[in-house]
Amino acid sequence: MDSLLQRYRNDRRKLLEFLMSSGLVKELRSPSGSSTPLSPADLDALSADYVLDCVKSGGVVDVFKATEKYNFESSYPVTIHSQSRDSYFLVSSPDAAGSPPRRMPPQPVNMENSSNNSSDLSCHIDSSNTPTRDNYIFKEETPDIKPMKPVKIIPLGLPPLRTGLSDDDLREAAYELMIASMLLSSVDAYPTQRRKIEKGSKLLSSLKRKDKPQLQPQVSNAHSEVINMIRIQMQISSKMDTCIRRNLVQLAQLKTGEQIDLPQLALGLLVGIFKSDFPNEKLYLKWKTRQANLLEEALCFSPGLEKNERATMRKCLATIRDSKDWDVVMSSSLRIDVLSSIRHVSLKLSSLPGRCGIEEETYYWTAIYHLNIRLYEKLLFGVFDILEEGQLIEDASSMLFHMKSIWSTLGITENLHNAVYGWVLFQQFVCTGEPSLLGSAIQELEKVTFTEKSNRKEDLYLSHIVCSRQTIGTDIHLGLVKAIFASVSAWCEDQLQDYHLHFGKKLRDFGMLVSLASTVGLPPSDCTRTELITLDTLSDEVGDKIQSYVQNSIKGACARAAHFAYVKSHGERTHALALLANELSVIAKAEINEFAPVLSKWLPECMMISAMLLHRFYGERLMPFLEGVSSLSGEVRKVVPAAYMLEEALMQLYNCHSKSKLHKPYLHKLKNYEIEKVVKPVMLDWLISQHDHILQWTRRAFEIEEWEPVSVHQRHASSIVEIFRIIEETVSQLFGLHLPVDITHLQALLSLIYHSLDTYLQRIFDQLVDKKLLYPSPPPLTRFTDAIMPAMKRKSLEFTEPDNIMVKKLDELTIPKLCIRLNTLCYIQKQISATEDGIRKSLAVVRSSLEKRSKTEIDEVDENSMTHGEAVDELFATTYDSLRETNANCITKTRDLIGARVIFWDLRDMFLVQLYNGTVEGARLERLLPHIDSVLDKVCSLSYEDSRDMVVLSICRSALEAYVRVLLDGGPTRAFSDSDITLMEEDLSILKEFFIADGEGLPRSLVEQEAKQAKEILDLYSLESEMLIQMLMTASELINMGVSSEQRRLEDAQTLVRVLCHKKDRNASKFLKRQYELPMSSEYEDVTSNLPALSEIVRSTSTRWSTTSQNSFSSIKKKIQEATSEIRNNSGW
Repeated sequence: MDSLLQRYRNDRRKLLEFLMSSGLVKELRSPSGSSTPLSPADLDALSADYVLDCVKSGGVVDVFKATEKYNFESSYPVTIHSQSRDSYFLVSSPDAAGSPPRRMPPQPVNMENSSNNSSDLSCHIDSSNTPTRDNYIFKEETPDIKPMKPVKIIPLGLPPLRTGLSDDDLREAAYELMIASMLLSSVDAYPTQRRKIEKGSKLLSSLKRKDKPQLQPQVSNAHSEVINMIRIQMQISSKMDTCIRRNLVQLAQLKTGEQIDLPQLALGLLVGIFKSDFPNEKLYLKWKTRQANLLEEALCFSPGLEKNERATMRKCLATIRDSKDWDVVMSSSLRIDVLSSIRHVSLKLSSLPGRCGIEEETYYWTAIYHLNIRLYEKLLFGVFDILEEGQLIEDASSMLFHMKSIWSTLGITENLHNAVYGWVLFQQFVCTGEPSLLGSAIQELEKVTFTEKSNRKEDLYLSHIVCSRQTIGTDIHLGLVKAIFASVSAWCEDQLQDYHLHFGKKLRDFGMLVSLASTVGLPPSDCTRTELITLDTLSDEVGDKIQSYVQNSIKGACARAAHFAYVKSHGERTHALALLANELSVIAKAEINEFAPVLSKWLPECMMISAMLLHRFYGERLMPFLEGVSSLSGEVRKVVPAAYMLEEALMQLYNCHSKSKLHKPYLHKLKNYEIEKVVKPVMLDWLISQHDHILQWTRRAFEIEEWEPVSVHQRHASSIVEIFRIIEETVSQLFGLHLPVDITHLQALLSLIYHSLDTYLQRIFDQLVDKKLLYPSPPPLTRFTDAIMPAMKRKSLEFTEPDNIMVKKLDELTIPKLCIRLNTLCYIQKQISATEDGIRKSLAVVRSSLEKRSKTEIDEVDENSMTHGEAVDELFATTYDSLRETNANCITKTRDLIGARVIFWDLRDMFLVQLYNGTVEGARLERLLPHIDSVLDKVCSLSYEDSRDMVVLSICRSALEAYVRVLLDGGPTRAFSDSDITLMEEDLSILKEFFIADGEGLPRSLVEQEAKQAKEILDLYSLESEMLIQMLMTASELINMGVSSEQRRLEDAQTLVRVLCHKKDRNASKFLKRQYELPMSSEYEDVTSNLPALSEIVRSTSTRWSTTSQNSFSSIKKKIQEATSEIRNNSGW
């Protein structure tokens, strides 16, 4: 993917090609005067802006000018013409240059006001108080919340620099002094070519060597690497560094083993560096002015000078500053005289003893400490990476080690170094926000506070390093260390006054801030006091300080949260109170987890104070809202949960304190908002209204249901999905309020769920047809006969039209729709359990919420609250056990209906009419199996996996039941001989194996159990007729004795009579004629010759036998005689 700059260049070339080819450019003029076409390479060298201007002015393009303008434009970054004018393309790669500095560039220095470094501490403290507005009202006012601004650090208050030295001057001077000290402290730094030192003044000797070949500095590799690192960090150009280092090497030769001071360094550089060493006059004048200013700052203001000496010094320095006099008019000898005069004054001051008696102390330690401290501070700032200002360079420790070489020059002791270095690290942390710098600053400042051995001379020396500042119009003088601590302490207090603002997104830095404040102390309430408040022990003063921080920070955070909620509520159309509660909850959690654990060390009750302030602030705005609550509106659903969760968080915050560690008694108690008292009646009214609404929706959803699957994977009805969605929404809205739910609310909710699902299930149950209505009536009993009398008129079997209501129901209850209903019932079975588990979990969450509150509050909870598990379990059992029972009944009825519909309705013609009709061999069962297999494939593709087996079992059971009906209630057209029984047994085995499906279908044991009756009936057909007659007579005697069963069994009279009726045996026929006077089967016509096809029957119905043959046995002889009375009278048998 091309870079953005590359795409810009491609688009630019396309634009120029279009302009050249479209005729807009009338003429191209080259420097030679010719007009020739340009190649693509030539187009890249033309200025597009120039060409466009030429097109506007007439179309004549001068190639030379276009190229010249392009070269001029290419020297600057390509900019985008945006309104902000802050977007541009870089000519160089930004990766090679690294990331830019994070902090803003410093403001321009005012030379006149740069010396005014004192500050008003009282103004600083007063500005730290964040204005708060406790009477904030959402709709009537929007507080002026200004963005966070960086807190300024109070300067140390060192005496001002009276010569106008800038930060750059101090940085460059510090580098020069650092290099000079390193060269003087190392013998390896001397040049390899030693020169003979001339007699007389060393200063004059160096002046005379200016016209001789320059001596290149040669230092050891170790020093060269360190000096080069320092040069880069101090941002000194390599050319200037070469010039400075060459002269410093020469100066080091002349001062071997001697200590150099700042005036001597400036004089030495003025001797050896000339205007010709600089690339331009401006840099030279700046460098020379800096040297003069340093000499003036170090010498002219010393109290040890006479009046005439001071006047001479000022005259000499004015001569150096005057470029015309110094560089043009004056000769070398005159310049030497000027510098000699300055050197004379410098030697006089250098010879003065130190004031504190410290080893290696010089006069300049205390005379120009304000300059020394500033120079050392600039050196210490060099340890930070130029590109990543929040990071120390890798060689920072090496650089700090070599800085010790200038300690004796600048008057730096180890204790003073720790204080100044900690101050520098602290300032860099404030600029960059890098936490590691704050940690390092704390370590350095702790070294100052933990100094065990007190040095009287060093203490005396530090007392002379005085900083001053003004507080309420009064000058306060502090030592340097105390001034550093005071400035750091004031900044810490600014942060602590609104720690939520400064550390809301940097919670981990808060502990380090408090650790810093603990190290340096806190500012006293009395601005005239200089001693800082130590945080070593608990005291009323410390407690009051921490309490003021907590109060101010919480008030400021609340005001910002209210303003944020007010503004966001208009954009998101969410009630401001809900947003405010969420914001205050974040504040409370921050107090619990980050702020309060740190502050409680000095103020144990800080958590209680925070909770009380947050509780009061929100309560003043919530109470008017609660007074107007009359229904469970959308605003109430958003505000109440947020308010209740906020109250929980505040309770947790309030109770986090340790009563045994309280600094002083806190008598205020956190009172509830009484949300439950207001909202609970509204909740109950809402549940009652939802009850009627959901029942209406359930009826409507059922009425429009077409019993089609929702999708390929979701094979249940869409109506039940919608009903459970409404139920889940109701449950979610109820428990989403996060209020305790009592037994009344739970009972109303479960009643709503029960009546909704029960209504749905009852409607499914009512639409189903009893499977017994699909069974055909048993045909008339006849006895087998082979002969047909010619003169006899044969009778026809009468058929009745199917019941219209049942047929209409069956039209809607097709196999696919029955499968969808069964899937829906299985889905309900799962969702009932899921709904119950969800409500129980929600109740557990509510209960855990109650347990988080104080014990006193739990004791005050209404006794009707859901805290008793037995009552809840009983209520759940009553509701869901009843639903599960109803659903199980619907599943059983639907499952049985699917099997009965397939066999006794859809396949009735093939199974009950055609199977074994006439002869067994001509109407075997195997012709029926492909049709059953087709139905099973369709059913399995529509059913869920967990309901598939029950549907297949239902079809298997109905098939075997139909097979038994063929054996016993086959009618006059079916009679079985002994040879037929073997074929029928084979058919039964085939039917069983069909449903077992080689182990992939139903279990073999289950199929064998279902086929047991059919097998036993076939065994009866295998018996001799005499044996069957004897068994029948025995069964008849039992019936006469009052022993009977409504169910058909192997030994009962009904079964045995039917076996004899269908048995091709003369003995059986004679017995039935003699004993029961049954008619011959030949008296009836073949049913199949007159029976219409299944598709031709009205509304997909099947044949029904005449109602005259629907009587059953009450006793064997009586029932049979009643069933055949009409036949006997008509036939004469």
